[in-house]
Amino acid sequence: MILFLFNNFIWLVFFVYLKIRLRFFSLKKSDAFIGCRKPAPRVFVVAPKKPQWVVDRVIYLKALHSNYSCRAIADLFNRLYFESRNMYVSKSYVHNTICKYKYEIQVLRRKIKNKKPKSVPIHYCWAMDLSFKTDDKKVIHSILGIVDHGSRANIALQVIPTKSTTNILRVLLDVIDVYGKPKFIRTDNEAVFTSTVFKFALKFLKIRHQLIDKACPWQNGRIERFFGTLKKHLNQWGVSDINQLSDSLRIFRFFYN
Repeated sequence: MILFLFNNFIWLVFFVYLKIRLRFFSLKKSDAFIGCRKPAPRVFVVAPKKPQWVVDRVIYLKALHSNYSCRAIADLFNRLYFESRNMYVSKSYVHNTICKYKYEIQVLRRKIKNKKPKSVPIHYCWAMDLSFKTDDKKVIHSILGIVDHGSRANIALQVIPTKSTTNILRVLLDVIDVYGKPKFIRTDNEAVFTSTVFKFALKFLKIRHQLIDKACPWQNGRIERFFGTLKKHLNQWGVSDINQLSDSLRIFRFFYN
């Protein structure tokens, strides 16, 4: 009797297991377990395609600054066009664009390098900018430089006591007394060059003010190149005080011109 009941119990367990197994494999994978919800469909957000002018500007910036990294190119692009055109690029986008248009970048870089500058009359446009030099006593001195676009000559290179509009205008008036008055003066967007006093003085002198775009120092390339050459030679020795710095600038200007 006990053996008979045990055999029936074994057969009952076997049939229940078989029924559960057949039910399990007859369902879909997502419905295999009772009470399990179907997974939500995955939604992929695809960013809209950038306009063609964005690609062209990234190619141009990379051709102009070949030593810049993808992060630097992206930061420069965002400073230029995020506020004006509401356009933003990431370093990944810049990397993909550079990898895709390597040949176009090399061709554009060669064109920029071999482009002949336009002929400009002498004392027609002056480039003005500021630079700085630290002496042995850790004192920072401001240096004002002016370069003529037509002749590439350095017509002013002087240490000013403070970086103020009054000191800059004093040097500018002294240069005008010697070389005459230009038609244009090109500067960057530093506060001393965009102040009301500086604009009023140029307007009173009937000199047109050319401001370069923000974060675009290459638009005032003549004075930037001049200061690059100056720092290359001036950083080779130490300067004890403002008098030695003025003498060094006077010697450099003599050999530069």
